[in-house]
Amino acid sequence: MKNNPRYLTIQILCKRQATREPVDSIMEQLLQQADLQDSRDSQLVMAIVYGVLRWQRFLDAVLTDFSSHPLQKMKPMTLQALRVGLFQLCFMDRIPPSAAVNETVKALRSAKQPKWLTGFVNGVLRAITRKQQTLPNPWNDTEFPIAVRFSHPDWLYRRWKERYGESEAISLCMTNNKQPHLCLRINTEKCGPGTFLNELEAHDISAIPGKFSPTAVILPNYKGHISALPGYSEGLFSVQDEGAQLIPYLLAPFLAGKYLDACAGLGGKTLHMANLLPDTCSLTAIEPNNNRFELLQHNIDRLNATFSITPFKGDVRAFSQNSNDLFQAILVDAPCSGLGVIRRHPDIRWNRSPEDLIKYQAIQTSLLHDASLLLAPGGTLVYATCSTEAEENEDVVDIFLKDHSEYSLDSPPEFPKSAQKLIDSRGFFHTLPTEWHDGFFAARLIRN
Repeated sequence: MKNNPRYLTIQILCKRQATREPVDSIMEQLLQQADLQDSRDSQLVMAIVYGVLRWQRFLDAVLTDFSSHPLQKMKPMTLQALRVGLFQLCFMDRIPPSAAVNETVKALRSAKQPKWLTGFVNGVLRAITRKQQTLPNPWNDTEFPIAVRFSHPDWLYRRWKERYGESEAISLCMTNNKQPHLCLRINTEKCGPGTFLNELEAHDISAIPGKFSPTAVILPNYKGHISALPGYSEGLFSVQDEGAQLIPYLLAPFLAGKYLDACAGLGGKTLHMANLLPDTCSLTAIEPNNNRFELLQHNIDRLNATFSITPFKGDVRAFSQNSNDLFQAILVDAPCSGLGVIRRHPDIRWNRSPEDLIKYQAIQTSLLHDASLLLAPGGTLVYATCSTEAEENEDVVDIFLKDHSEYSLDSPPEFPKSAQKLIDSRGFFHTLPTEWHDGFFAARLIRN
């Protein structure tokens, strides 16, 4: 049972529904426990899990038309099995309908579900297969509302429609439902993007340069493990979206002095800063979460050859109590709703509400204030999120500037030419999700 891909898929989705924990961590844990021998099975599990979460609302609308039992009253395993089966029927052309139904029902039997329940799931899915040619299609006109067709919460679609118009709102939803390509940031301390592209070509791996970031390489068709790519163990690259790669450039020009990453996370931007800074600089990386701190240290060891990075386990306030240093530049990549990275983390859309934006805003303004106390006069403070929403972005900056008259907003004086169109009239760095990048926001602030 542990090695049945459909059973694992249903188990992952049930645990996410019960705990609301990030599906990535749940999936990683259960896949490790299952120890699938064939990598194609783990790829199938990931494809179905992400697919069901992307299209969950659309799937539920279709199931409602075929089920005599209300979805909201179903047991989690029953509902997730129906979603798994229907997703395969609607979106996975390479899986024959009979296999999609049989393997899903087999997973329920393996889980020792009652015979009447497996019979119910089998009956619903087989009824759907008989009508498969006439099923609703998200890309064609259906009777479903747009937010249902493209599987987003009403409140989020409504906000985007009011701000960007219907066409752009639909485009955002469609982008979020596509599987993103793999994007790498090349560790320029050890290798150049051109050299790495040649290395990939020598291994028959299709890759192209990024569109906006000078350090980006995109692998549009790669499906294997990241650790199997050439140069992984040597630390030649890290996985990072093009939008995220651009944010450290807002700290330029990189003058001699001390630098601080106030919310280092796994160290993606920290290590990019290490590539950009002169050897005469020092860099401190703050991360309070135990698991993320361990991964931060691991990534520093794998990718960093010579530049000295000092990790600190704790938050900005705790750090300030243990240090009298003032910094030349500080990056605050703040905790946020993550609504700009839905295409990579599809469960986020179902875990957020409008009220969360105000809760995050309070955290962000407090964090930005704490970090500002560590900045030297004349220094640069960059505030960044992976959110699309103004409450967490422009509004946070405006609140901060109102309360801190010694700071002013500044346009980045040095930014990659290929990405300058991503800087708006106020000097904000702003991207919306597209095939090239996720949704990011950043502002450059100067302490006068």
